Amino acid sequence: MRKLINTYWVKVAAVLAIVFVFTACENSFENGGFDVNSPSNVTSFKTNGVAGTIDQKTGAINITMPYGSDITAVKPEIVLAEGATSNLDLSAPINFANPVKFRVVNGNLYKDYTVTTVVSSPIKSFTINGVAATINDVSKTITMTLPENTNLTALQPVIVLTEGVSISPVSGTTIDFSNSVTFVVTSNGKSVNYTANVGVPVAGLVVAFLGTAATRSGITNMDEVAASNWLFDNFPGARYISFESVLNGADLSDVNVIWWHFDSAANLPSVAYNPAVTTALKNFRTSGGNLLLTSFASQYVDALGIVPSGKGPNNVFGDFPPNGNVDGNSWGMSFVGHENHPIFQGLTTFEAGKANLLQGGTFRLNHTAWWFLPEWGGYGNGEGWRNQTGGTNLASEAWDNNLDGRVTIAEFPNTATDKNVIVISMGAYDWYNEANSSGVPSQSNEFITNIKLLTQNSINYLAEK
Repeated sequence: MRKLINTYWVKVAAVLAIVFVFTACENSFENGGFDVNSPSNVTSFKTNGVAGTIDQKTGAINITMPYGSDITAVKPEIVLAEGATSNLDLSAPINFANPVKFRVVNGNLYKDYTVTTVVSSPIKSFTINGVAATINDVSKTITMTLPENTNLTALQPVIVLTEGVSISPVSGTTIDFSNSVTFVVTSNGKSVNYTANVGVPVAGLVVAFLGTAATRSGITNMDEVAASNWLFDNFPGARYISFESVLNGADLSDVNVIWWHFDSAANLPSVAYNPAVTTALKNFRTSGGNLLLTSFASQYVDALGIVPSGKGPNNVFGDFPPNGNVDGNSWGMSFVGHENHPIFQGLTTFEAGKANLLQGGTFRLNHTAWWFLPEWGGYGNGEGWRNQTGGTNLASEAWDNNLDGRVTIAEFPNTATDKNVIVISMGAYDWYNEANSSGVPSQSNEFITNIKLLTQNSINYLAEK
């Protein structure tokens, strides 16, 4: 009997031990997967004497370096919790131009960290009449659009600089911005030129936002709501047209550009395929009208005869609420080889010909309707796609320097004139970041300015063709 009792209590003790272990594990992961008081912490991280901000919950280390700093070959100073070691090789300088990941280990515990380093811009802000410019430190450009009918010949920019930086012409100087203006930025005896381009919307431009709702106020998809709100806030000639009105013979003769941003479903609505609608939009094109098709609307190129039959986007997918995901990586695009194309001017780039559109950590539905080239459709590469579709592939995913993997942005037709259709079709083109599946609001997307400027440039480019 005593043996049976002892065996019973041994089993009970084992069960309690297991419960204790699971409870301890659960508690250690309440803070985003990290024990914030772990002996495997990084307690200090410095680059050239500048201390980084460490988030022990996420493992993110962020450092902002002074303007002019070289971050491509740096030996950081790192302090770890007692007894901890890291796999960061400090025997040679490290390139911090891109995020650097490393692991800290202490006994059987470990923690992963990511160091993100940015160099301060010499120009903190550049505004004219209260309107802020987009400053691109990679391409050394300053870009802005002022309200329609603004006189560009006598404007006074207000320029705020980083400490130790000077600029010529100086802030407050009256300048003629009818053409590009060169600003000379100087720091520590070294000077670089920034090119400022100030524009206004095409005079009298009429941009129609096309939608399935009867009225603009009836739009329910939040991505479409955000896009339409931006359009009406920035284009005085904006108007809303419904598919139903097109079906019923709406007069489109005074419209310069029709923008259809469809984000509600992977399949286009049946009204879009009504012969009366497709005929009206085909006539709109042949009469000189222009189309901007974004998100799932990129598939419309097939029904409108913009591409040969069957040559529309061949890779269409995406999540819908409450599904979706949060990706720690920023999503962007490569437009290498098309850096001078008007639709890419002024974008904030992370290297020449590459720009982010969707910030890491934002919730995303990844609504994609692009052309997948290597294995599907018989295209092979970008040249094969151009030959078969009659379009020009302007962008792909950020890794694709040759633009041979995907077609994410394109214009049609592939001729020197009358390029009257632009398609933007990647999941990174995301106007509204929904809450995650647990109802937690998404963080804001710091690259939304690139999405807005890309769209604005596309509309103006189409209107001027």
